[in-house]
Amino acid sequence: MLTAVFSLTGALVFGAADFLGGLAAKRLGAVLATAVSALAGTVALALAAALLGGDWRPADVLWGAAAGVAGAVAIALLYACLAIGPMSILSPLTALVSAIVPMVWGFVGGERLGELSYWALGVALVAVVLVGFVPERGAVRPSLRGILMGIGSGAAIGAFFIIIDRTSEASGLVPLLVNSGVTALIMFVAVALLALLRGRRRARMPQPSDLGAARAPERETRTTRDLQLAVACGVVNAAANSLLLLGIRAGDLSIAAVLGAMYPAGTILLAALVLKERIAPVQWVGLVLALAAAGMLALA
Repeated sequence: MLTAVFSLTGALVFGAADFLGGLAAKRLGAVLATAVSALAGTVALALAAALLGGDWRPADVLWGAAAGVAGAVAIALLYACLAIGPMSILSPLTALVSAIVPMVWGFVGGERLGELSYWALGVALVAVVLVGFVPERGAVRPSLRGILMGIGSGAAIGAFFIIIDRTSEASGLVPLLVNSGVTALIMFVAVALLALLRGRRRARMPQPSDLGAARAPERETRTTRDLQLAVACGVVNAAANSLLLLGIRAGDLSIAAVLGAMYPAGTILLAALVLKERIAPVQWVGLVLALAAAGMLALA
């Protein structure tokens, strides 16, 4: 029961982090927003780890670093495939793969569940697809490149679950702290490389007249707000990962991974409440099925 509670709660909180990150990425850009978010999450996890304690075992530190690399790959491929589109197909595809990979790994590793749990996992997988599905008018079929990137992103997210499951309970939040730090390092290196490339391009182009100088204070205010959103995203994301880690350690990896893939639900609900976006009927069905699957797993 604790696995279901922690994992589903973590998924909803993770969806909230995605919502905040999406708002920040619209202005800052996906790479910079992700880098700032990862740095803020690292600071939050460092404070939490200092309070809660945890053993800095070499094996757990290495697993945490590996999880950070997997997380950076997952984010890069996710943004890339969603940019290609259509999101209505590639988003649920990514979530579905992220659930299937660790579930299969868990079964291969010897996890055995009761009959009700298998039915619940089946319901949950359907829910993952329905929750992430956003009908688009005139949506085109995805390209092979977009599909491969979506599968790669989902596999990397699934790898994160598998890797973090290898850490010991005695390590506490240390693996997540290392994971977040490695992700932040990778993303800031990417930010620096992109800035270098842009600088070279600007050097080759004629410089425009400074007509927008009067708007500089307004732009600085917007940038500050966007940075605050990215920081908030990082703190919320750290909380989500902590809940997901608790879910993984409380029970079976397969259950935690499938329920953790419900993260689009948190984004959808916040978008409806804050941005007044409409939730499609198919997504409501997915949300209901997600709650039903969680209840079935709790009973099992």
